[in-house]
Amino acid sequence: MKRSGSADLPLHYGYVPQWLYERMAKLGLSVVEVLLSDYGKDEVIRRLSDPLWFQCFGAVMGMDWHSSGVTTSVMGSLKKSINPNSRSLGIYIAGGKGKFSRETPTELMKISESTGLKGDELVRASKLSAKVDNTAIQDGYQLYTHNFILSDEGKWAVIQQGMNVKDKTARRYHWHSEDLTSFVEEPHSGISGINQGQILNLTAQAAGENRKRILEVSHTNSEKIMQDFARLILPAHHDIRASDVDLKRLGALLYMTRETQPENFEELLLLKGVGPRTLQSLALVSEVIHGAPSRFKDPARFAFAHGGKDGHPFPVPLKIYDETLEILQKGIEKSKLGHSDQQKTLAKLHTVISRAEENFEPDFGLNDVIDEERKNSWKYGGKTVFGDASKPTGSQPIQLSLF
Repeated sequence: MKRSGSADLPLHYGYVPQWLYERMAKLGLSVVEVLLSDYGKDEVIRRLSDPLWFQCFGAVMGMDWHSSGVTTSVMGSLKKSINPNSRSLGIYIAGGKGKFSRETPTELMKISESTGLKGDELVRASKLSAKVDNTAIQDGYQLYTHNFILSDEGKWAVIQQGMNVKDKTARRYHWHSEDLTSFVEEPHSGISGINQGQILNLTAQAAGENRKRILEVSHTNSEKIMQDFARLILPAHHDIRASDVDLKRLGALLYMTRETQPENFEELLLLKGVGPRTLQSLALVSEVIHGAPSRFKDPARFAFAHGGKDGHPFPVPLKIYDETLEILQKGIEKSKLGHSDQQKTLAKLHTVISRAEENFEPDFGLNDVIDEERKNSWKYGGKTVFGDASKPTGSQPIQLSLF
C-alpha cells in the first residue's frame, strides 16, 4: 500500500439541503452502476480508495468543491442509495459520522452473514484502520467519521476523516485492501489533509524497528514528513480561480459542448435533443466514470457540472441536474435489458472531448464563464442553500464565445 496524495480540506459548517441530498444519492447510485457494468466491483472499490477521484466525485455531485463536508455528504448519500440495492450490486457500505461510525462492527457482521465473508476479519480491518489513523499517526487530527465499503467478493476500502480542533481543518484518510500485507507498515492508498509539516507516523517503513521496540506506538519518536508524498492542495478560498482549474481541459469541454453544432455529433445518438448545458454536465459525469487517474488533479473543474450548494462557482442548476440523471438512468435501464448503446455513447463522449483537448489553446477568462453561469442560472432552476436564483434585472441571458 502507498499514500497516493493529500489535500487541504477546510472545514465547512452548515447542512446539505434535502433537494440536493436526494439528487446526490441518485447520481451516486447511477455512477456506481455504470462503473460496475463497465469496469466491475474491484474498480468501484479502487476508485473510492483514491482521494483525488473522491473529491472530483463530490464536486460533480454539486457539493462544495474543496470542503471537508464532501466526505460525510458523499458517503451518506451513497449509503442511502447503495445499501437498499446491495444484493444486486454486490457493494455494501457500513459506518458513517459520529455515533454511526461506532455501529460499523455490527453492520459488518450482518453483511458477513449474508455474503459468507469472514466478519471477524472485516471488523478487525475496520478497527485497525481507525486505530492506526487515530494513534499510530499522530498528526493532530481526531477521527470523527469512518466508512467501510466492501464488495461481496471481499475487497474493501476505508474512508475516514479527522478534525484538527486547533486550526479547524480536516484530513481524510483512504485505505484499500488490495495488496495489503500489513496494517502497521505503509498501509494507506492515500491521505487527504492540510500539510502540517513533521508528524509522528509509525506506519512508515522506516519505523519498523521502532514498532518492534515499543509497546505504546503513541510514544515513539519516529517521524515522517507528510510533504514526502504527492499532494492535492485544496485552498481555503471558497471561490474558484483560474489557478484551481486545468483551463485547457475546461476550455475544450466548453467549446465542444457549446460551440460545436449538434449535427457534428450525429454518431453520438445520446446527444440528439440534448441541449449544450446538459451536455456540459454529461461530459463531466462521463469523465468521472471513464477518465484516467491523471485527470482528477483539479476537482474544481468538476464543479462546472452542477455548481455548488453555496453558490460557488454558481447555483446548482436543478433542471440540468435532473435531465442528466434521467439520461443516465435511462441508459442504465436499457443496458440491463441488453441494449448498451447509451452506455457506450457516454464513454464515447468522454473520448471525443479528450481528443479535442490536444489542439485546444485556452483563450478565455474563467470569471467570464462563471459570470455567464450565474446570470443564466435562473433559466436552469438554479438553487443554493440561500434560495432560488433570480433573473438579473435589466439584462439579458448571456452566451460566452470561445472562438
